[in-house]
Amino acid sequence: MKEGDIFAGNLLQIQAKNQKNAPKLVVGNRIPKDYFVTSGIGESEITIHAGSYHVALRDAGIEKQNIMVYSSVLSSIANKIDRPKGLMFGSVMETIMACSNSTKGIRATAGIIYGWLYDKITGEKAGGLVCEYSDNGTEEEAKKTLQASLNELYAEDIKRKYTLRDIELYIKSFIPKKKFGTALVALCFVNHEVPVLGFQK
Repeated sequence: MKEGDIFAGNLLQIQAKNQKNAPKLVVGNRIPKDYFVTSGIGESEITIHAGSYHVALRDAGIEKQNIMVYSSVLSSIANKIDRPKGLMFGSVMETIMACSNSTKGIRATAGIIYGWLYDKITGEKAGGLVCEYSDNGTEEEAKKTLQASLNELYAEDIKRKYTLRDIELYIKSFIPKKKFGTALVALCFVNHEVPVLGFQK
């Protein structure tokens, strides 16, 4: 082992010790804030993931981002915006996404419906419910399924306290002519709020 290696190792140990004794910032879970809505279709003769899915991402304008998908709830601070310019190549984009993969001659249909919950007493926005459709039905079938799914989520315990309104619906559907096909619809988040809970020694 060289002298420089020993010095570097000692320095790392000192830094680690200092970090251990330093006060820590305690933060809560990130809260998704601004989002835009996009959709796309894609076809490929090769495969789905590195084929028709990627082409659909390109059609939707988000092929340069690393896509992460999570479940179907919107925060009260979530706010729809126009697609921002200059999204960084390779950046992580978290989404609520409906994605339908299919094969030649079989329809691929993706859809998203969401609505906002408002407190019946205060009128304050509590958050939003989102449902996805990723199947092979027609646009009309997707619409009916999405509306039924949202109604199911709007259960009695929620109805007692909240009103559901400001509903938006997005559907993308096509029949692939190539071997593989993908249709997708996505809510794409571009920033988050991070609550600071305090400091810890």
